Amino acid sequence: MSRWQKLGIIAGGSALPFTIAAAAKARGEDIFFIRLKGMADPSLNDFPGVDCALGEAGKIIRSLKEAKCDAVILAGMVQRPEFKSLKVDWRGAAILPRLASAAAKGDGALLDLLVKTFEAEGFIVIGVDEAVQGLTAPHGAIGKNVPTSENLSDVKKAASIINALGPYDVGQGAVVANGLVLAIEAAEGTDAMLDRCIQLPNGIQSGGVLVKRPKPGQELRVDLPVIGIETIKRAAAAGLSGIAIEASVALIIDRNEVVTLADQSGIFVYGFDPRDLQEA
Repeated sequence: MSRWQKLGIIAGGSALPFTIAAAAKARGEDIFFIRLKGMADPSLNDFPGVDCALGEAGKIIRSLKEAKCDAVILAGMVQRPEFKSLKVDWRGAAILPRLASAAAKGDGALLDLLVKTFEAEGFIVIGVDEAVQGLTAPHGAIGKNVPTSENLSDVKKAASIINALGPYDVGQGAVVANGLVLAIEAAEGTDAMLDRCIQLPNGIQSGGVLVKRPKPGQELRVDLPVIGIETIKRAAAAGLSGIAIEASVALIIDRNEVVTLADQSGIFVYGFDPRDLQEA
């Protein structure tokens, strides 16, 4: 039994909003989409909802309340706006200075402010893992391929890097191969980071591992680490041995397809517990 009556999905890019909608439909629940202009997939137009610009805070909140939503979820990729040129309504103009100030501190601070804004309006803010059961990564190997002790050593180093860079709000991913740091995720996102790895000279990335985990102190109801089909394709193209994600926290979209492709590509997908890395 859900602790909300009707869910409002604030949808950016990617397949994640569809996954949430499908889970809600399977439970017989009503949903309502706020489709962010220029980001949400056009096919979301088939669902009940409205199109809103990122700066139309008043329209977003009003539309959710008129649709009788009592809970909201932020899902999908959202590009950081240029605040100086952002088109806003009166409500957006009122909170714009706070948004810009939070954004200057990093994406984490920006997302924290958005969560507090919705909560102040009386909405329950939920995480993807609550809206869709079974998305979070289990502990251990997910598929037939398993990491070697050398791979786990790289996982430990990459996870430590993400943890150490947490105060700087840098990113949720890093790639390490045989102890050599190949890439650290910044504003470009995981796919672009892996594309950079693909461009490295052959052999450097051989045996490398992509690690994704939340940043320390991250608001876990928004912006959880996610992998999907494209992550597997790019990791394989970069010559990596596998992908490790923090168990019970990171999300796997289209898990069956991800496992099948990873098995076919000869790379592992592994859910790690941070306590295991301390012992590795």
